Amino acid sequence: MRYQIAGDNLPVLKVLLDAGENIQCEAGAMSWMDNEIEMQTSAGGLGKMFGRMLTRENAFLNTYIANRPGEIAFSSKFPGSIRAVEIHPGDGLIVQKGSFLASFGDIRSEVYIQKRLSGGLFGGEGFLMRRFTGNGLVFLEIDGSAHEYDVPANDCKIVDTGYVAAMSESCRMEIKTIQGIGNVLFGGEGLFNTVVYGPGHLILQSMPIASTAMTLYQYMPHPSNN
Repeated sequence: MRYQIAGDNLPVLKVLLDAGENIQCEAGAMSWMDNEIEMQTSAGGLGKMFGRMLTRENAFLNTYIANRPGEIAFSSKFPGSIRAVEIHPGDGLIVQKGSFLASFGDIRSEVYIQKRLSGGLFGGEGFLMRRFTGNGLVFLEIDGSAHEYDVPANDCKIVDTGYVAAMSESCRMEIKTIQGIGNVLFGGEGLFNTVVYGPGHLILQSMPIASTAMTLYQYMPHPSNN
């Protein structure tokens, strides 16, 4: 398998599969492919199907298998970037819902539940995320540009709501209330921040869809109340 990510801020993942190789993605994610590749759709079991539905992802997965060498492409759904992350046994990845694009190799996916309930209810990162484990590559769709950090043990990164795209499963996420009435009322950062503790790798995104939608909403014409 060989891949190329091209297209600047509207990227496309182009994957060249050898005969017998396959790549997996959500139903509907494929943009174009060669005739040498065929599709197989499955739910992967009821448990996995409902797990994907809980994280607002497609209930079904498509596996694309190359009968002979051929190319398949996946386009981003939003201006941003695509990142390839290597997954190894014992070194899984926690991913924000909606960030998964495709996977290659022996990759398993399951629902990841944040231990702190308040993090899911109020933090904006989502109570339910996805954990990818196994051995292979996971391709992520990032809103805006991707910024990666290695967070040491006993250290943390404080992140505004919605900017966490993915993190190593060795990381720990908590939601903390911003201190000080003045900071909450006039700081413009809302009530909560996401705190990601190391050790592990952290991928941040510069333009979360939810934040962008709220910004655009302010400039849209609204019906008159008269």
